[in-house]
Amino acid sequence: MLIVDGIPGQTGPLRVEALRCVIGKDLDCEVTLPGWRVSRRHAEVFVSNDRVYVRDLASAFGTLINERKVDGTAVVDEQDQLRIGGHQLRVRLQRAPLTTAATAAPANALLRDAAVRAVGEAVSAPAADANANANADSDADDELYRYRRALHGRLLDAFDVRRVDTHRMGDAELRELTERMIRELIAQMSADLPPQVDRVRLLEEVRDEAIGLGPLEPLLADASVTEIMVNRHDEVFVERAGRLQRWPVNFTSDRAVQGVIERIVAPIGRRIDESSPMVDARLKDGSRVNAVISPLALKGPSITIRKFSQRKLGSDDLLKFGSASPAMIDFLRVCVEQRKNMLISGGTGSGKTTLLNILSNFIPDGERIVTIEDAAELQLHHANLVSMEARPANLEGKGAVSIRDLVRNSLRMRPDRVVVGECRGGEALDMLQAMNTGHDGSLTTAHANSPRDMLARLEVMVLMAGMDLPVTAIREQVASALDIIVQQTRFACGTRKITSIVEVTGVESGRIQLQEVFAFQQSGVDHQGKTRGHFAGRGFVPEFYEELRRIGVPLDLDIFFSGMPAEEVARMRRP
Repeated sequence: MLIVDGIPGQTGPLRVEALRCVIGKDLDCEVTLPGWRVSRRHAEVFVSNDRVYVRDLASAFGTLINERKVDGTAVVDEQDQLRIGGHQLRVRLQRAPLTTAATAAPANALLRDAAVRAVGEAVSAPAADANANANADSDADDELYRYRRALHGRLLDAFDVRRVDTHRMGDAELRELTERMIRELIAQMSADLPPQVDRVRLLEEVRDEAIGLGPLEPLLADASVTEIMVNRHDEVFVERAGRLQRWPVNFTSDRAVQGVIERIVAPIGRRIDESSPMVDARLKDGSRVNAVISPLALKGPSITIRKFSQRKLGSDDLLKFGSASPAMIDFLRVCVEQRKNMLISGGTGSGKTTLLNILSNFIPDGERIVTIEDAAELQLHHANLVSMEARPANLEGKGAVSIRDLVRNSLRMRPDRVVVGECRGGEALDMLQAMNTGHDGSLTTAHANSPRDMLARLEVMVLMAGMDLPVTAIREQVASALDIIVQQTRFACGTRKITSIVEVTGVESGRIQLQEVFAFQQSGVDHQGKTRGHFAGRGFVPEFYEELRRIGVPLDLDIFFSGMPAEEVARMRRP
């Protein structure tokens, strides 16, 4: 729980029922501070790995610790002076009384809940004292890390000696066994452990690293973290608000990182070893995981986790984050409802899968949907849904089921729509054939920098199917199957936007014809480095809109002129 005291206008301490709070001028912030030097959303205080951190939210006047500006995220010690605007705050972590490792108490007695007490009061601690406390705290962390590393190695050896089959144990049983073994090891090491080492924290960190995801656990629970990257055991980066930053946590060894990878891939039937040193997997919450180990990873085992929101995202979120305009969302809704085949194009991390999930919300109830993915990550919410996942080969190199096999099989499952998570190779041919054989309204994603590049990639992917098809036939197939291409882009500042929506109008003189319907026009960057610009229609009414109007479907044609200068709209509408 976060407790903030000394807030102007607050008669008593403010209690926030979370280990995180946003401080700023906005009324929707958990802690509201007055003053012209306080930004609307100024800073964020949170707990990670049993420590208190502060993160500046790109405020105009910055957040200071001991009169030094915070760049990104920084640790806040009990004696540190935190200044936000004209307000002086002190943040400290209050722990429950410690329990010694030698005490034969139940496992639950060794667990305690941490609370952060943020007291808003004027403080004037000398800088020398603050630095001394910071150095002492850093030394304590280094000492804890050394003992955590030694204890983790002994625990793994103990598991090997006892030949414990952890794969057949339930979560509660494995947790209880691990805590009991750690307590025994701490008791054996008690003579060597200095009294200042926190036994409770030592137990929890070793336990999480042995049977959980170790230092990654608090990052997975942190909703503001969208991606986690482990380059090696002592090098962790995260993505927040589209920006990468180094995170002050580490594993004890490469062996611990590889143990985490094995715990991730084992429940879903995947494997990773020297003969197969790369793997795509997923966590229980649907987050996508990629792992690479030696001999391919030279620095040590590497993990990349792409987190997905646990909340069902909708079109309102596209507007909230400035990723699209209302006119674009209305057009995409009509495309999905009227069963137009759509392809979402974009680079890595541009938000293709997120946009695909949002567009799936527009699919009417009563339709049967079949999803096909390499590693399941789509989160569609429909009653009549079948989700299929490709399977890699086993140790003998047999039993592989490719996306191509699943696409062909899906056509026998009576789908109204086929959704392929991502086209990377020969499955593009089967996907185009499905779109051309009565499965209108199908959706898929692929990597490309622009809609025109996407068409060139599609031709290459179709040729990867092994069919010796002439380019003319491939282009005819693509132009007949695809109706709409949506281009998603991730800018350097971290923002993600729909930058182009085009209609595929046919083939002319051997070239596929595209007509842009909407576009994002960038005008520069603001003082925070964020991309500036506006969404605009191109004044072009798609061909299928004219067909829908003829059959009496009510449509708003003004959306195609949104964001355009008035004189240009008048010129285009002039007969």
